[in-house]
Amino acid sequence: MLQAHDRVYRTLRAQIMSGEIGPGQALTLRGLGRRFGVSMTPAREAVQRLVAEGALSMSSSGRVTTPDLSPDRIEELAAIRALLEPELASRALPRAHLALIERLQAINSANAEAAVKGNAPGYIRTNLEFHRTLYLRAQSPAMLALVETVWLQLGPTMSKLYARLNRTQSPATHRMILAALKAGDEPGLRLAVRTDVTQGLRLLLG
Repeated sequence: MLQAHDRVYRTLRAQIMSGEIGPGQALTLRGLGRRFGVSMTPAREAVQRLVAEGALSMSSSGRVTTPDLSPDRIEELAAIRALLEPELASRALPRAHLALIERLQAINSANAEAAVKGNAPGYIRTNLEFHRTLYLRAQSPAMLALVETVWLQLGPTMSKLYARLNRTQSPATHRMILAALKAGDEPGLRLAVRTDVTQGLRLLLG
């Protein structure tokens, strides 16, 4: 059974990563305690872990908020994604068997369904699941952990991006990724992943 602070940490982490909590939103230990039915101590421990990961910011006065990223910070995090994620995809390619491709297609269908319903957190969550499912095959846990830290920092901003994109289907770049995997096309896969992880974020910088 999960300890109280682990339960708070994991739930809050998932909500931040999927953009369920918007950028610059304030969180209080008392509010988190009430919401999760725990005392202040587990709430504080969960918040401290998330601050250490960059998922939350804490001011000198102790005020806790989700990141409200500057354009420079968005550009930096997008550049990190553009460097690391094509490498992870490339490392996954030799182990991208039919079962993985079918799993990715199913996730992409769920992503399209969330887009049709206008379900922003569901869209962001399935989008990240699509990428994570592929990258797990790279068997590069340190690199994936770095990427997940970037996803965490970008999560609240992604909800703002989703509203601007007005999606009604899954990204065309996902279909490019699937086609490259089926063809065993490593340069095409790198290009598709790089395009997918950067094109949306560019809209926030325009």
